[in-house]
Order: sequence, then C-alpha cells, then structure tokens
Amino acid sequence: MRALLSKQVGGPETLTLEELPDPTVAPGEVLVAVKACAINYPDVLIIEDKYQLKPPRPFAPGSEIAGVIEAVGGDVTALRIGDRVLGATGFNGLSEKVAVDQRRLYRMPDGMSFEQGASLLMTYGTSIHALLDRGHLKAGDTLLVLGAAGGIGLSVIELGKAFGARVVAAASSEEKAAAARAAGADEVLVYGRAPFDKDQSKALAEQFKAAVGPNGAQVIYDPVGGDYAEPALRSIGWEGRYLVVGFPAGIPKLPLNLTLLKSCDVCGVFWGAFAARDPKANAAHVEHLFRLWEAGKISPHVSETFALEDGGKAIAKLAGRGAIGKLVVRVAN
Repeated sequence: MRALLSKQVGGPETLTLEELPDPTVAPGEVLVAVKACAINYPDVLIIEDKYQLKPPRPFAPGSEIAGVIEAVGGDVTALRIGDRVLGATGFNGLSEKVAVDQRRLYRMPDGMSFEQGASLLMTYGTSIHALLDRGHLKAGDTLLVLGAAGGIGLSVIELGKAFGARVVAAASSEEKAAAARAAGADEVLVYGRAPFDKDQSKALAEQFKAAVGPNGAQVIYDPVGGDYAEPALRSIGWEGRYLVVGFPAGIPKLPLNLTLLKSCDVCGVFWGAFAARDPKANAAHVEHLFRLWEAGKISPHVSETFALEDGGKAIAKLAGRGAIGKLVVRVAN
C-alpha cells in the first residue's frame, strides 16, 4: 500500500510518499481501505512534534477517514467486511489502508459520500459536544463564532441554527464571510489580521459588541485564539459561556476580571478526550449528527480535494489559514 509518511520533524514539505506492507489487524480491530481523509489542524502540528499525540516515526498524518472495511480481527462483532465507515484514527489516515479499533468507527449513512464522511466526525463532533455539553446552547441564544469559514466554523454555524440560536459569524475576509453567510449565519463581520495593538484590540471588541447586540453573546465559540480572544470575551453576555477550542493564532492570555464582571464561564473543549472518556455520550452525538445530516440541516462543506501525493499541499494550505470549509485528500477511488 502507499502512505504519505513523516520520517523527520518538519513541515508538510518533509512528507514522502512510499510503499509499505499492508497493516495486520489485532483482536478488536478492522482493516479499512481508506477512500478519503480530511485534513485538520492537528495534522499541521503532529508532523512538527507540536501536538499532544507524538506517534513513533515513520507515521502518516491524517486523523479523520472514510472507507470500506476489508478485513476484521477477532472479537469484532459490530462491523462486517464491506461496511462503509467513517472514523477518527489519530494518525495514519493518509495511507491506503489502516488498522483501526472498531470502537473508533461508525457506519456511514446511505447516500453520504466518502469525502463528506471523512469531514464529519472531528468538526461536527467537536462542535456538537462544545455547544451542547460545554456551552449549554439553547434556542434563542446569541452564538458568536470566530474563524467562521473553516471546516469547524461552518459546522458551528449549521449546528447553531439547527439548535435555534441566532448566529453571528466572524471571519478574516469577504470571501470567508460569504461562505459563513451561505451556511446560515444571521450576522457576519470581517475582522482584520492580528497582531493588534491596544487601539485595534479595543476597536475589534466594539465590532464584536455591535454585532452580537446589547445583551451580548450567550455562547462564544473560539477555535482561533491569539489576539482575537480578549476582544471576543469583552462581547460576552451575563453568565455567558466562552468555549476554548483551538489556537492557530496563538495561545491567548485573558484578563480574569472580565469573567468576574460578566459572571461568565471560560470552558475548555477537548473532544478527543471526551470521546475516549465517555464513548456512549459521544456515540449518541454521532447518531444525532447523522439524523441532522439526513434531515438536510448539516452538510460538510468540502471546498477542495487533493490526490494522496499532494496531501502535503493540503496540510500547507490549512496551516496558512487559506482554507474555506474542509480540505480532503482522495486516497483511493
């Protein structure tokens, strides 16, 4: 089989396409013939040894796949050869075949493409856990979404609307703002590129406040971090929930007096740990997502596809914050 390997610490330019023996399956595992692998921000970090998961080299990046089960190990009862599945692998998704613990996989709904299947779990899984379990979002709430045109941002917009919220989307360009609006956002704003000085930070806070309205945002979803975090927090409403999801713009420092003044919560969102600690709750969320997809309320937005040998280009584009929606590598037809 072919795999796009990380053999040394570095950026996507260090990845090499090589031939490897097919994996073998242990008890409880299945062998998936990978059809599509979505690219996520952990793929940027893992090849640079900046992610909390550090697999031994050589390994292939790629943590979110869709494909067809080709073989099953002992003790596998829930899945069968020929099943179309999607799942989170942690790494090795940019390989033509991967051995996966059966508990990490879900049967895909009929009619869902492999590209969409590979784009569902990590973005929408993170977002539904964040909004319902951590943000306690309810109908009528105002939801502010930063980084709103990325794969995760668009998933939050769709889920926020499905749950009855008023969604205010913030993005870094007019093109991205248009994508957020097309996904269903009620209000859209375009912010500048960090870093910000004190006056620029204050101006961005006023921009957020004007967009969310006089009562502030009940939930703020921040997958960006950096200099955007404090201005966003200043727009939160009384007893609001600020959801900390990711830091592609850097790890921010927040003045905690703001949390006192608004009696608000700053909540960490770590979907991977949640899924591992409470697999039944995570499985229930996935089934909920499948129902929303079948009802047409969510639809992963795949903006661009790449061949396996160009997987590094997909990672580089995501790292450069140039992606709208999801970037997907077509591993096999």
